[in-house]
Amino acid sequence: MGKRIKYSLFWLRRRSHLPVFIVGGVIILVLFLNEDTSIALNVEYQKEINRLTAEIESCRDSAIYYREKREAILNGKEDLERIAREQYNMQKATEDIFIIND
Repeated sequence: MGKRIKYSLFWLRRRSHLPVFIVGGVIILVLFLNEDTSIALNVEYQKEINRLTAEIESCRDSAIYYREKREAILNGKEDLERIAREQYNMQKATEDIFIIND
């Protein structure tokens, strides 16, 4: 029995890198095959996050644009009159209007 234990310990010392490879292989398998922690799934999530971040930025830019436009309309009579005339085809008594449809 002592010889067998001695041989096992000798074999383990010679192949001490084997447990490291086994543990590393298990970790890699878990990362690739587990659905909850899959690397491919994390890449998809990161793409979705990037797309949504870009969408938030574009919405924020348009919100700033419309907020500025609203402030200009509320604070300026000339701007309000110009917008009403452009969007609702209103005219002054001395003006001619030409409507061009695309």
